[in-house]
Amino acid sequence: MTIETLRLTRDILLRIFIIGFVFALLLGLVTMVGWNTWLGLAGDWFQTDPATLTPLVLKFFLNVRFFLLFLILAPALAIHWTLRKEQARKKK
Repeated sequence: MTIETLRLTRDILLRIFIIGFVFALLLGLVTMVGWNTWLGLAGDWFQTDPATLTPLVLKFFLNVRFFLLFLILAPALAIHWTLRKEQARKKK
């Protein structure tokens, strides 16, 4: 891989992380604000109770966090640090 390809990959991953983080915050905010309303609607539509739905929602947000942190942000930071080290090596 060339340096430019690594830079492009890093930039794309960082932008994916930022967009995903904003969407996760909005989803969390909408979920918390409308919890009572959506819980009743989900119970009617899917015949679920709060004891079943609450762990599913928590698991969803944990999966989103895992995806954003470990599959998007960690490789982006690794590439970023590698590029920074290469840049410092070229200056010497």
